[in-house]
Amino acid sequence: MTQSSPHRPKAIPGLSELVADHDVFLIDQFGVLRDASGPYPGAPQALSRLKALGKHLIILSNSGKRSAENDTRFAALGFAEGSWDLFLTSGEVAWRMMAEDRTWLAEGRTRCLLVSRDNDLSPLTGLALEPCTDGALADIVLIAGSESDRFDLDHYQRLLEPAARRNVPCLCTNPDTIMLTPAGPRFGAGRIAAIYQELGGTVHFIGKPFADIYRVALQAAGNPEPSRVICLGDSIEHDIAGARRAGLHSALVTTGILDGLCDAGREALYQSHATWPDYILPGFLW
Repeated sequence: MTQSSPHRPKAIPGLSELVADHDVFLIDQFGVLRDASGPYPGAPQALSRLKALGKHLIILSNSGKRSAENDTRFAALGFAEGSWDLFLTSGEVAWRMMAEDRTWLAEGRTRCLLVSRDNDLSPLTGLALEPCTDGALADIVLIAGSESDRFDLDHYQRLLEPAARRNVPCLCTNPDTIMLTPAGPRFGAGRIAAIYQELGGTVHFIGKPFADIYRVALQAAGNPEPSRVICLGDSIEHDIAGARRAGLHSALVTTGILDGLCDAGREALYQSHATWPDYILPGFLW
């Protein structure tokens, strides 16, 4: 199990060092397998090699979109179909929760203020919710994505303030505070949700590092022995902390948002989040 006290992560050259001790791999997408331009060199081949060994592979993504949409896009990027068992997004987990349990929403309340990218309404497809654009009228707020490459934080504060003032229930299906864009790192949906909290509203976060997404992932993997499960990610705040909360092993991949960060910089982040990975490796490579 992940140690609860600070320790030095074991540096390993690649995934081959992990296969003997782990049967289930929960793998982050952005920053580990790919960036905004496409797959990292060697990542599709390494994923296929893991699958060929009979490992159970779940791509675990803090994406506010449904799983099927991400699954299709992932294959189109050049990852071999069948080289993963499940693409599970926080958006999918949230959709299932909203479809199965309406106790969080008063009867007859259906108006949803949806914060997403490119006017994407798919997080509401099949749900008894209608999109609205006015926080003063919203019955629920769903933060599924960030357009920080188009809008600043003040824009989101103005949008959300009327709902937060009324303490309208809010779900955030992408807790990432930083997102990778072709123009470089920008603030993510998690930062927008933090604004909602700062304005006095209450947010239920779905996705890494929070419990719901790990519960669904482990159920999909057949509820394996936790010591045989490892989470790979590039975010100490989300991937590594989430693994520790769930009682799972973790490996920090130093691509993505930590690319170029020195040992001292990573150690400062470990200290800041009070969590340390079990392993550290330079990329999703064999």
